[in-house]
Amino acid sequence: MNLFFEESGDFKAGVVLSQQGEAYQVELQSGKRSKVKSKDVLLQFTAPTPQQLLEEAQQIAQGIELDFLWEVAGQEEFGFAELGAEYFGHAPLPAEAAGLLLSLHTAPIYFYKKGKGRYKAAPETSLKAAQAGIEKKKQQALVQAEYVTQLKAGQLPEVMKPLALQLLFKPDKNSIEYKALETACNELQTSPQRLMLTVGGIASPKQLHLSRFLLEFFPKGSGFPKIVIPAVAELPLASVQAFSIDDVTTTEIDDALSVQTLADGKVRVGIHIAAPGLGIKRGDALDAIARQRMSTVYMPGDKITMLPDELVEAFTLAEGKNCPALSLYATLDPADWSVVSTETKAELVPISANLRHNTLDELVTEENLANDAGEYPHKADIALLWKWIQVLEQGRMAKRESFGLRPEQNNRVDFNFYVEDEIVTIARRKRGAPLDKIVAELMIFANSSWGKLMSDHGVPGIYRAQGGGSGGWAAKMQVRMVTHAAPHQGLGVDQYAWSTSPLRRYTDLVNQWQILACVEGGVAAPLVAPFKPRDADLFAIVSGFDAAYSGYGDFQSNMERYWCLRWLGQEQAQHGMRQVEAAVLKDEILRLAEIPLIIKLPGMQQLARGTQVKLDILRWDEVELTVEARLLEVSAAPSTEAQQLEPEDEEEISEELDAAMDMPHETAHEAVDALPEDPAGDTAAEPGSAIGEIKPLTE
Repeated sequence: MNLFFEESGDFKAGVVLSQQGEAYQVELQSGKRSKVKSKDVLLQFTAPTPQQLLEEAQQIAQGIELDFLWEVAGQEEFGFAELGAEYFGHAPLPAEAAGLLLSLHTAPIYFYKKGKGRYKAAPETSLKAAQAGIEKKKQQALVQAEYVTQLKAGQLPEVMKPLALQLLFKPDKNSIEYKALETACNELQTSPQRLMLTVGGIASPKQLHLSRFLLEFFPKGSGFPKIVIPAVAELPLASVQAFSIDDVTTTEIDDALSVQTLADGKVRVGIHIAAPGLGIKRGDALDAIARQRMSTVYMPGDKITMLPDELVEAFTLAEGKNCPALSLYATLDPADWSVVSTETKAELVPISANLRHNTLDELVTEENLANDAGEYPHKADIALLWKWIQVLEQGRMAKRESFGLRPEQNNRVDFNFYVEDEIVTIARRKRGAPLDKIVAELMIFANSSWGKLMSDHGVPGIYRAQGGGSGGWAAKMQVRMVTHAAPHQGLGVDQYAWSTSPLRRYTDLVNQWQILACVEGGVAAPLVAPFKPRDADLFAIVSGFDAAYSGYGDFQSNMERYWCLRWLGQEQAQHGMRQVEAAVLKDEILRLAEIPLIIKLPGMQQLARGTQVKLDILRWDEVELTVEARLLEVSAAPSTEAQQLEPEDEEEISEELDAAMDMPHETAHEAVDALPEDPAGDTAAEPGSAIGEIKPLTE
């Protein structure tokens, strides 16, 4: 006797070897023996053989017309043998019954399974809907195949053009467009990004990186809605002639300086900060714009501002204008440059000059300042400020040392990126130039002084704090944002509140509102300040700012790396350059000498930090932002400067990197002290700048 039975959703046939109660031992054509329960048996037969039955059943099943079978079945539940008698017109033979069963089982849109060998015909509406779905899938498959053909031929299907970014970064993986892209990539053995560049969906690797960022952080676009410039209440006119010091490309001029000699011989230094907080109010439409963005986004050759251009123009400290400003005045005793008193006020500040580094840096040197040499605007003011800031710096260094930290290193080389007509220039610049230090020290002084002002008035603010924590060295060096005054050990100050970049950083705008409340409200400041003590919204701002700023920093880092790779391409095209000098940072990590490009050289021999080497650049990838190189020779042992750049002591490395991330340099704007600190970042890249807006980043 032979059996036709169901096992694990499949139909099989075999010869019965034995039977025990409700179970059979069956031998299959392959020789395998199976135990089959009687409930799984569908047919018992003596002829034909099991193998012949299966072959004939397959042929019969292929010849059955499903539409006719569905009509014959009616609407009541049935057994396959019953339907077989109706369909074939006679009691079905074993092969016919098995073939009918195979046909029923493989047509789930026509027949619903109700039990062993039992089925029910699908309702007509359900059947038609299922058939329409199958037909749709067939048509989609044809369309998808056509898309694949076009993509492989280097053409982007018309329907995919507006979907290019979505397909790359936020795809609907069930769409035929994505499936076509994926199939084409698999067949061409390439990535979606490269294929999209090939077919013109993305114009260039630069656009690829920018588009990815914009889609994540600016999904509705980076433009601004129409705005109304807010009116500012009448302010007193300051009796100063202030000047700013910026890179030539800076447009958001946040800070300016002034110097006055008083009748008693003392000196009054003014630090004047643009005051959009006098016009923007918490909760208004402009505040919503700034809070959504949190910061200006920087990249070499471009930026996405936090505030609309019209608003920036209204409040930037532009030459020849009387500008609304929040001023911090420090009265100094020139005998020892001690601070006698400070005063904060909101006023209109006359801006006499916007000085630029490209015209002043060669003139304002330490040597010229010492010898009173050279001629340039505000020469006497700059000379006086130079004397004071050296005292400020010494005070900070003493404070750092009291925290157990080593002095700052100011001999690092920084880099500026300038992009014009897609040609990049990367300019080296040694940190610590006089103009840099003047602006840096005065901004640190202002941020620290205003942080104390808020704390003394019982008004919360947004502070940067470093050190003083528990949990070992790592916790000690962690830089964090808090809403109360706390030491910043890396900078060597008792408190540090971001307050000097309100045109480009939302935290500074918030602090400006709080400082204005201290100035205007006095002892009542906690009651009139926009943010009250323990205001939950202030904590939300800190959290939101950290998240946005981190994302912006990663993007800037990627774009700086991209432009470094473009620089390699330019140099090779112009000079055939393939060999470059580099310095060992740690283990297999190196940094090129001429540009701030970090690369990894797997398998490189163990070399001391700071060792100078020569590399052969083999290839680089502007899409993946990778570089391949090989070591040609070890040029020189670590120099003193290199050792200072990358100290052997791990703690000093992290302190140095924290200082690099938190200390102003290049154009010496205080904006630089705010960038992402990475205490553990032993391989931090040298910071660059974006069209003069200094935003150093870790690699």
